[in-house]
Amino acid sequence: MRKWKLAFMASLSYSQLPPEQVVASLKALGYEGVEWTSSHFDPRAKSLADLRRLVEITAEGGLVTSEVCAQQDLVVCDDRVRGERIAQALEAIQAAGEVGVKAINLFTGPRPWVAGTPVVGRDVSLATAWDMVHQGYDLWAPAAEKAGVRIAVEGVWGMVCHDLYTTLPLIERYRSPNLGVNFDPSHDVLVGNTDSGDIVKVWGKERIHHVHLKDAVGIAEAGKFVFPLLGEGVVPWSAFFGALDDIGYEGCCSVEFESFSYYREILRGDGEEAARLSIMQVRRLLGEE
Repeated sequence: MRKWKLAFMASLSYSQLPPEQVVASLKALGYEGVEWTSSHFDPRAKSLADLRRLVEITAEGGLVTSEVCAQQDLVVCDDRVRGERIAQALEAIQAAGEVGVKAINLFTGPRPWVAGTPVVGRDVSLATAWDMVHQGYDLWAPAAEKAGVRIAVEGVWGMVCHDLYTTLPLIERYRSPNLGVNFDPSHDVLVGNTDSGDIVKVWGKERIHHVHLKDAVGIAEAGKFVFPLLGEGVVPWSAFFGALDDIGYEGCCSVEFESFSYYREILRGDGEEAARLSIMQVRRLLGEE
């Protein structure tokens, strides 16, 4: 029996719905948690009372808040913009602590899918990019400790931290119990790290603060990969789930649905249908049905 809870990221069309409707939908489908994004959890657009109520609505509906996704791209050539992004994430960390959210998802940058984003090695050196990342985490790590919130760093394709080997130096630099990872196996497999179960064990229970369930196939270059339906890519799900059991992981695994063409063309933009399809896939991969 798994010890972790299954959640769904409230993106797609869920981002346009009131939280009560999101929670009711996911609960009815069989999910145990919801991962909120800035569409619902935004300290600059909502009061602390509003954010606290969001967490309460989640609990009253029978779900847990798995984490809040508050990612900010730090690799930007404009110092003012970077400073503003650092401040936004700090506000999210502090707000999360105030309302009882246990984990917050952050990454490093740059985001290669955004036009005008600097390219590491062409527009900025790798050393400079790391300096930009450290400017953020030098403040975020101690702020998380003070707030009692765990930062879950997600390694994302094309970023400074994009897999096990590039994210580990960031985690080891701070050696904070509040700084760990959001392990998404799809990004590792895109750069050839297909031993997802072994990577789970390298990170271990103490450093995996949250998990994303997403598959992938291709290579980590724009236009050369897709995040297909769970089970269609190269993530070795049996080994992955087995490793989570082996380390005694008790957090949340949240489906991050990014099969965007399928979502648009087949599901016709229906987030609930994406969640319904995903929970069937997870259960069958787990052998629960």
